[in-house]
Amino acid sequence: MEKQTMGTIIASKRKAAGMTQLELADKMGVTDKAVSKWERDLSFPDVNSIPKLAEVLGVTVEELMQCKEQNLNSTSPSKVKETIGLILSAVPLAMGVAVVVLKLLGQLDVKSGFTMLGIGMTCIGIKMFQPDGDRAGTREV
Repeated sequence: MEKQTMGTIIASKRKAAGMTQLELADKMGVTDKAVSKWERDLSFPDVNSIPKLAEVLGVTVEELMQCKEQNLNSTSPSKVKETIGLILSAVPLAMGVAVVVLKLLGQLDVKSGFTMLGIGMTCIGIKMFQPDGDRAGTREV
């Protein structure tokens, strides 16, 4: 059996006990929004309240804590490539927009304009030489 997150354990045990989020929240002395966040793994119960939560859900603390560790810092190489590609596409656009807006506002000197456009062009160049084939105009369909 695959280990679950603490949030999915809380949700399944609460539902098995026939409780709503509001009922669990009342028993725990928290808001139903807090319970919702627990169940979605957006936050966790206070460490001091875990024994009470286990008791309310009719499980042991050990059973409640039998959750897999979520490594939020772990990202797949494909996600990293995707993010870098997005950044390399967004920076030139942002630099171009900034140059136009600053020029219209009369707040741009020539040196700064060339620097900003140079940064944008550098990003375009880097994106074009990425080996994954995900370059503008060369995407396979």
